[in-house]
Amino acid sequence: MSIQLKKGALQLCVLNLLSKADMYGFELVGAISTHVKISEGTIYPLLKRIKDEGYVTTYLQESQEGPPRKYYQITGFGRTTLKTLLSEWYSLVAGINKILEE
Repeated sequence: MSIQLKKGALQLCVLNLLSKADMYGFELVGAISTHVKISEGTIYPLLKRIKDEGYVTTYLQESQEGPPRKYYQITGFGRTTLKTLLSEWYSLVAGINKILEE
């Protein structure tokens, strides 16, 4: 799979997961990697970028298993962006499927 396509799909996956619950980075990696092969090195730059763009905010929460964890929380702008991305994704997939079925 092309790197650019995978990056766009991963952003969609991350925003969708965060729309359901706040998560920390390693937790996101685990949730996504059960379906798509990724590494931590792929997610953390993406998380920084979507935070810088205002799609998510972060907060620290104490952990019983070590240092505090940085949790990511989707913003209102992130939810609006997610809706747009989902619409674009489903439209793209429908168009590709039509081409493949011809």
